[in-house]
Order: sequence, then structure tokens, then C-alpha cells
Amino acid sequence: MTDVVVYGATSGGVCAAVAAARAGASVVLLEPGRHVGGMTSGGLGYTDVGDVRVVGGMAGDLRRAVADWYRVPEGHYAGPEPHVAEAIHRGWLEQAGVDVRFGAVLTAATTTPGDVIGPVVLGDGSQVAAAVFVDASYEGDLLAAAGVPYAVGREDRSLYGERYAGRQELVPGRHTMPPWISPFAGDQSGEEGGPVLPQLHDRPPAPVGSGDGGVMSYGYRVCLTQAADRVPFERRDGYDEAYWELGRRLFDRWRRDGVQVRAGQLLGLEQNLPNGKCDGNSIGPFSLSVLDGSAWAYPEADAAERERIRLHHLHHAQDFLYFLSHDDAVPVAVRAEMERWGYAADEFADTGHLPHQLYVREARRMLGEYVLTEHDLLPSPRPQHDVVAMGSYHVDIREVQRTWRWVAEHPRPVGMVVTEGYLSVPVRPYPVPYRALVPRFADCRNLLVPVCLSASHVAFASVRMEVQYQMLGHAAGLAAAESARTGRPVQSIDVPRLQDALSDAGQVLSL
Repeated sequence: MTDVVVYGATSGGVCAAVAAARAGASVVLLEPGRHVGGMTSGGLGYTDVGDVRVVGGMAGDLRRAVADWYRVPEGHYAGPEPHVAEAIHRGWLEQAGVDVRFGAVLTAATTTPGDVIGPVVLGDGSQVAAAVFVDASYEGDLLAAAGVPYAVGREDRSLYGERYAGRQELVPGRHTMPPWISPFAGDQSGEEGGPVLPQLHDRPPAPVGSGDGGVMSYGYRVCLTQAADRVPFERRDGYDEAYWELGRRLFDRWRRDGVQVRAGQLLGLEQNLPNGKCDGNSIGPFSLSVLDGSAWAYPEADAAERERIRLHHLHHAQDFLYFLSHDDAVPVAVRAEMERWGYAADEFADTGHLPHQLYVREARRMLGEYVLTEHDLLPSPRPQHDVVAMGSYHVDIREVQRTWRWVAEHPRPVGMVVTEGYLSVPVRPYPVPYRALVPRFADCRNLLVPVCLSASHVAFASVRMEVQYQMLGHAAGLAAAESARTGRPVQSIDVPRLQDALSDAGQVLSL
């Protein structure tokens, strides 16, 4: 039997597997896809760090590895090219002797007497057993299969007494739609009603502050370039003209309001990666993020439904880039700007130059020994005796939905498109406790969860950055190795010993 099995070769999963192997454990890394690194190698090249002073351990090692690869000072680039990120992760795994198994889709996990996960069953019918498991997937599929309790989506403000929980106020900002855009397909006045446009979540918004199960929008981060060998944005078979009517109305609204818009305001078109490449981001009210509510179903969906949702997001990204560069309703200046860009020919060659990883900003969140909440971050950090890493990125809740509502106007109400959910709140560096990485003792005793950790929707919106997943994966890997070595439940390992090992490896546990 293997000492440690890690499910999900996200960057946090790679760090967990490598850390456990370096600590002397035998490790199997199960990855449903064909790539390692998750979003770090899957399009999110521009790395959101927060306070660089707390970036240590294997996250710090990755920053140094990137600097060494390009022969530049540490931090010179905000992140590596996707293929470089994957190469570094693969190198770590090979050097540590981790047994990586691709195409390993989890289908079942059983809990044996004593609340311990037994062998997990994979899609090919094979079984893999381990003393300790680490669920490093973005979806939390292993923890769910093992029967560990979890939450999905926004909670009500009353649950944890959080100021920023639940459905958000409809406030203006660069991520919201301008007023007077009709949501109705056959009625541009907004007065007559009727079927709504594509790209809208056609359901009444919940009351402000209430929990509605909504998750942050998903999307694809694209790697673009202005290089001569760039791959042009082409019309996909199945491209739907009607799907982009909302975009046409938005550009028309901006034109009538005298707003001069650039493509960079929607995509963040800047050469922010090495070798002149761009990590295309979701900026503004109309972007790579899909806001029609389809992501809400993803965490609990079966494999077939997840694939349908994934393709919906992938096609949105492809078609969005084509729409911006070719549709006559798009301003000439935007189309001209887009013509100078294309897909990077040397990135994602086996997936049509689009990333292999859907940006699942949040899915399940474990309900573990300790639930990290807004109160642990704001207004000032709450001390944690069992700190294993520090977070520092602001509470970054991306848009949850684009919907519509009736607005009282004379002589009759007018339907208007609204975007809801965006929130950004600065935080000071705060400790993440070990208890947030483990289930409750009565639920499971041999599982660690560094990605879908135990946190409220608000707190998770700060923890969810790749750098922090790397540090938490590092901690989970060392803890898993210690649990396997001693035979103790993960809740009962020697945490001070773990903290010493982390400190020795450069993890920052306090400022």
C-alpha cells in the first residue's frame, strides 16, 4: 500500500506530492487529465501574490525556479509562460520520484470502519490504496466521495455573521453593466418583456445578504501574443451569432454614451509574461468569464454535465475572441487592436492553443475542524496557534452572475441587465490554521484538503490564489507523510513538529 495518494495535479497537488516524497513517503499522484500544474500551467500565468513577504516554502521555490529559468532576478516576471510552469512542475515530480498517473478519474471512494478512506476506485476499474489521502482537486471530488461534509456557494450572512456574505448589492463599477441595456431578445426598449438574451442568468436575484448557492464565475485564461507566428482567431464551427447580441447592445450603449473602449479594457491585453506573451484576463462587464449561472451547477454535476459546462466555457472563450475581432458591431479600434494579437503557437498545442484547465474559481469547500471565515481576516487577522501558511491576497470575489431586473420608470417599468457579485476588500497577512485542512475527527481521519479547504465563501475568496494553494499543498504533503509514518490520524499529528519542518523549508508562519 502506498503511503500517500494525492488526487489532482494542480499546483497545490504537485507541491503536496513532492513535499511528501521528499519527506520519505511513497507517493502516487492521480490526475484525471493529461497535464500537471492546474491553473499555474493552465493559463493563469500572471501570478496574484498579495504580500510577497509571506510567500515562502515551495511557493517561494517556484518563484526562484522561474527566475532561474529565465535568468532574471526573482520577481522580475509576474509569472512564467504556461509551458515553463508545467516543465518546472514535471521536473519536481521526476526528481522526487513521485508516481504520476494520468487519466485517473475518481469514480468512488469508501470509508472503512474508523472513518478511514479505503481504496479509491478509478474510471478504468483499478483501485488505489494509501495510508493517507490528499484531495488537491479544484472540485473537492475525493472529499465528497468519502462522505466528508462540505458547502457550495454563498452562505447567508447570518450563518457566520459575515458582513460580506450572501448576495451582494447592485453597485456601479467597471465590472458591472451600464444601465438601459434591455435583457429581452426581441425588445430593445426593455418595456415589453419576452424571452431573455443568451449570457443571462434568468432567475430573480435572491435578497441582499441571503445565501443562494452561487459560485464565482468560471472562464478560460488565454495566452496571447503579437508574435509573427501567432495563431489567428477563427470562426468556430457552431459559432452562434445570436449568442453575442448582448455584446452588440453593450457596444451600442457605450457608443451612445460617448465611451471610448479598447480591447485591453476587456481582456487586459498587455505583454505581462516573458517573451512578449499576454495572460488574457476577465476585465470589465463583458469578458472571458461566463456569467449565465452555468457554473453554479458544476461542483455537483456528474462527469457528462461537467464536460458540457466545460465546453460551454471553452466555446465562449473562442467565440469571444472571434467576436471582438470580427463583428461589425464592435468598434473599429477594438477590432484593429485584436488583429495584432493571436494565440501563442507554442502554448497548449495539444488543446488547440486554448488552455487545458477550466478556471474553477470555487467549487466545494470542506466543513472541517475549523471553518476559516471573514472574522479571521477582517478587520485584523485572528491569531492561530496551528498556523501552517499565511494568506495575504485581498478578498477577491469575482462576479457571480449577470441577470436582470425591473426598474421603476414612468410610465412603465423597464427591464435592465445587471451584473452582481463582484467584491474586493484588502486584508493584512493572516495565518491559515492546520485545522482548516483536515476534516472533523468523526468524519474522516486520513484525508487532507489544501485546495477546497474549510472556509466560508468570503474567506475562501482570499485563500483561493495559486500561490497560497502551493503553500497549503506543501503543508498538506508534509502532514500526510507524518501521518503515514506515525500511523496517527491527520488530526492528531505533532503540529509543532510540522511547523518546524515547514519553517526549515522556508515557509513563512508569521511576520
